[in-house]
Amino acid sequence: MRKEVLTLAFARAVFVEFLSTLIFVFIGLGSALKWPSALPSILQIALAFGLAIGSLVQAFGHISGAHINPAVTIAFLVGNQISFPRALLYVLAQLVGAIAGAGILYGVTPANTRGNLAVNALNNNTTPGQALVVEMILTFQLAACIFASTDNRRGGGGSPALSIGLSVTVGHLVGIYFTGCSMNPARSFGPAVVTRRFSPAHWVFWVGPILGACLASLLYFYVLVPYCMALSDRLAILRGTYEPEDDWEEQREERKKSMELTPP
Repeated sequence: MRKEVLTLAFARAVFVEFLSTLIFVFIGLGSALKWPSALPSILQIALAFGLAIGSLVQAFGHISGAHINPAVTIAFLVGNQISFPRALLYVLAQLVGAIAGAGILYGVTPANTRGNLAVNALNNNTTPGQALVVEMILTFQLAACIFASTDNRRGGGGSPALSIGLSVTVGHLVGIYFTGCSMNPARSFGPAVVTRRFSPAHWVFWVGPILGACLASLLYFYVLVPYCMALSDRLAILRGTYEPEDDWEEQREERKKSMELTPP
């Protein structure tokens, strides 16, 4: 673990998480500002968040994985896909990046347009319990999409950036009516810090996404595709020494065959 942290590649990855979260929050919140000339539509906001994520995953995914979301990072940790030091510094970088992105947006936006800077809140008489379930489900589908689309051991093509971007978009198309749609504790935390508006239900935007993402992690890595990674590989990830095998398909077939009963 120590060797992993003391590398230039690790420092670059942490910086990229900070930078990408800054840009994501700036663009996403910026799309939801209430300009006097034209109020934003639900579709506009959803596309802005989704396209921003898709662009950032395409730009920075090969450097840090482009988590851009503490819930996703924690879920990767729960699934033994990253080490604890990496997860910790990623989350810190994401939170600082979110504050920086919201702060820059606040500074460049006219005072009559800032409003509450699109702070997440319970809408349309939604209760905290209802909001918690909504955030869990929406983040669950996002995290499951991320795990599946970025799993380089699975066959088939497709674009992870496009898939993840569409997953964020569809989440916002539904979630905005309930909570303004978080699915990301950093996205909720940044504007709340800058505007100093922490609602009594702010905890929902931490607990809901983290629970949803962790449930997706447990389901994907331990139930649906438990043969994807051997225990020794998971331990190597925690030590920061894991190197993916090119012959994963062959290993998977061998594991599947080993679990089959030998016919009499």
